[in-house]
Amino acid sequence: MFSARKVRAWYRLHKWTSLLCTLFLLVSCLTGLPLIFHDEIDQMVSPETASGPAIEIPPIPLDRMVAAARQQNPKMRMLFVTIEEDAPHVNVGMATGLTVQSMPRKLTIFDAYTGAPVQAAQPGQSFMDKVLLLHRGLFAGIPGELFMGLMALLFVVSLASGALVYGPFMRRLDFGTVRRQGPRRLHWFDLHNLLGIVTLCWTLVVGATGVMNALSTPLFAMWRASAVPQLLKSYGDKPPAERIITADAAAAAARRALPEMKVTGIIFPNPVMSTVHHFLVYTKGRTPVTSRLFTPVLVDAETGQVAMAKPFPWYIRTLEVSRPLHFGDYGGLPLKVIWAVFDIATILVLASGVYLWVSRRRTPVENELDRLVALEGRSSSGVPNSRVVAQ
Repeated sequence: MFSARKVRAWYRLHKWTSLLCTLFLLVSCLTGLPLIFHDEIDQMVSPETASGPAIEIPPIPLDRMVAAARQQNPKMRMLFVTIEEDAPHVNVGMATGLTVQSMPRKLTIFDAYTGAPVQAAQPGQSFMDKVLLLHRGLFAGIPGELFMGLMALLFVVSLASGALVYGPFMRRLDFGTVRRQGPRRLHWFDLHNLLGIVTLCWTLVVGATGVMNALSTPLFAMWRASAVPQLLKSYGDKPPAERIITADAAAAAARRALPEMKVTGIIFPNPVMSTVHHFLVYTKGRTPVTSRLFTPVLVDAETGQVAMAKPFPWYIRTLEVSRPLHFGDYGGLPLKVIWAVFDIATILVLASGVYLWVSRRRTPVENELDRLVALEGRSSSGVPNSRVVAQ
């Protein structure tokens, strides 16, 4: 049971949180639409990069491809090696510095069967890379990602408050009613409410997972800050590893430690992404569920001994589960089409909300609020029927 004044307060919260985030949400929805089909678009744009079935363990040693990349870029530092899931490719990443943000970066892609280089756009240069950067952080890096996470949080608040005020205003109408008689704004008001309540569950999921994705960098930094110092105590003041094992040896050590998992990426020793004494090997399961959950393995860069092999903490696990829910890329093309339909419906909800506000006239919502407040005023004078029920 909500009083009229509480309904007014929830409506104002819904209106202003929506207005603050609407522009950025429109950017997210418009860029999210092609990102839902990023696999299909990438294959259309660069069909040569998906020329065969994926492979778990390349028949050619990884170190041969690492050596080829070093020979092509002798002044760059090795960062990582990843094994593609959708094609028989091995990616070798290099940079001028020790971090992923170091520029310029170089990504060399090799055929896993032949070891020959494969032509591909560099990181951040392809059309879909630019769309993703705009979607995630407005080309503003980590500050932009955190800002978009704040906008996603405001979106979740606006959805919750909108759901609370939906009942009082629509309780006398059949569900799905869109009144075509009367002012045009009344028609858009009904359409805004209908699309909003129909897509509510989906938008709550996408909004909440958007908040989680925006926090990925701080969450990984939190994990590293809690796990790595304890691990490095035994090394004391020992200098960084110099005569390091090969990427193949690091991958083999991880497979021995976690035989039920498959290796997807190997990060070379560095003080930012791993440690100066360890390879960080990423592994994941083979089932539909465990394939979304990664387990990191830290391998001593000099001895090849496994120093740590345990799952991420719960907050990283939550992030890993949220990612496929955000883009709908875990159920094939049919699920992607459903995600796209809901995305378009959300764009219409946002656009209709802007239209209702820009017109600058007293809307049916505000008239109804005034009526509810008046009813509550009568109740305080002894007149009954002063409460409304929010469904």
